[in-house]
Amino acid sequence: MRVTDLVLDYTGVLSLDGALLPGVAERLSALAESVRITVLTADTFGKAREQLNGLPLNVSIVQTGWDKAEFVKRLGTKVVAIGNGRNDIPMMKLAALRIAIIGPEGASAETLLVADVIVRDVLDALDLITNPLRLKATLRD
Repeated sequence: MRVTDLVLDYTGVLSLDGALLPGVAERLSALAESVRITVLTADTFGKAREQLNGLPLNVSIVQTGWDKAEFVKRLGTKVVAIGNGRNDIPMMKLAALRIAIIGPEGASAETLLVADVIVRDVLDALDLITNPLRLKATLRD
């Protein structure tokens, strides 16, 4: 399946204490050449738009996980969702591929249970999308 969209949470996934993690901007820029990228965030620290400014992606401030799910539902079936929080579960349940990360701010145990793949950080998650054979090996029956 060819993925058309990548939807990510910001706080705790792309950032630590509101600051974009090293290496994320470069990977997102490279991925934007092949997929549409949207960051859906409650923006706990109020820094998401500033930190993501200039990157080839869309940022949408949302209030709830259900807002995230509604967005993913409108995109269709070829979506990869990456998150770590409880409010990411509704969007992840609608995505074709669900990647949970256990980053520097941790992860909700409930989110890990709905994931197809669990990785240690967002860089690993983005690299899985860039290198789909890694996913094939992980998700093979």
